[in-house]
Amino acid sequence: MQPRNMSMSGVVDLAAVKAAGEAKAKAEKARAESARQGGGGAVPPSALVLDVDEAGFERDILQRSAEVPVVIDFWAEWCEPCKQLGPLLERLAVEYNGRFVLAKIDVDANQMLMQQFGIQGIPAVFAVVAGQALPLFQGAAPEAQIRQTLDQLIQVAEERFGLTGVAVDPDSSPAGATAAPARPAGPYDALLEAAAQALDANDFGGAIQAYKNVLVDDPANTEAKLGLAQAELLARVRDMDPQQVRKNAADNPADVRAQLDAADLDLVGGHVEDAFGRLVETVRRTAGEERDTARLRLLELFEVVGPEDPRVIAARSALARVLF
Repeated sequence: MQPRNMSMSGVVDLAAVKAAGEAKAKAEKARAESARQGGGGAVPPSALVLDVDEAGFERDILQRSAEVPVVIDFWAEWCEPCKQLGPLLERLAVEYNGRFVLAKIDVDANQMLMQQFGIQGIPAVFAVVAGQALPLFQGAAPEAQIRQTLDQLIQVAEERFGLTGVAVDPDSSPAGATAAPARPAGPYDALLEAAAQALDANDFGGAIQAYKNVLVDDPANTEAKLGLAQAELLARVRDMDPQQVRKNAADNPADVRAQLDAADLDLVGGHVEDAFGRLVETVRRTAGEERDTARLRLLELFEVVGPEDPRVIAARSALARVLF
């Protein structure tokens, strides 16, 4: 699994990346102050079980996921299995005492989020860890199975994402609290920070070079790989005329370049399935170098969205079918 940041549009939201980092720093500050004052007891249930809507998605899920795994329960009032699963998840959230946060989303009131996660039936349970969505299970699973899944989720969050803390209320820090000691600087922090600043300034060329500089020495650096994919995508679409690009793609279905450009615009606009479907179809009807060009661009877009995203998984299957 690789960390991927999500946005309401379905692609990486650079503002959300920055907000998540700020939320994590604030949470560390709150925990440090709690420890200084002899805290560390039970986390209040109000900080563990949240009703989340589309407006609060970034704040309550994306930002919190930089600190602690967020388990999402997609439910509806008319769903009988939901009435069994929901209270069980709430009880476990309290029992686990901050090792994860439970976010409850009413699918009837939040259709966009339901579509975002590709929900086909409820109850459906996902997790978001460091901005990456991970499907957990669907249906009212037995408690023992849910506990095992939660334990594995927490282990993955600790070992692969470095989330070793517990949930805190970001607004609960006492006035005048002192900041937690800064963690030691990593070997690539300066380059990654420079790349982030370049992205903020729309200097995509500078960001691309900074991320490449990290990857020269550390080819497996997930933050640099994700950032590079983002920056290259944004650089490609920056000067496009959307109307002309879409007209070119519609008028010239056999023009691979026109389809690549339209797929980039689809993805940036949040039309993830459209982008993937367009490129899968392009791969299907091309051969040789053109086919390989379309395939590689599709793999790049998979990198932007994230390999665990259900839409990527579905598109990978579709790609395999047209290739083999």
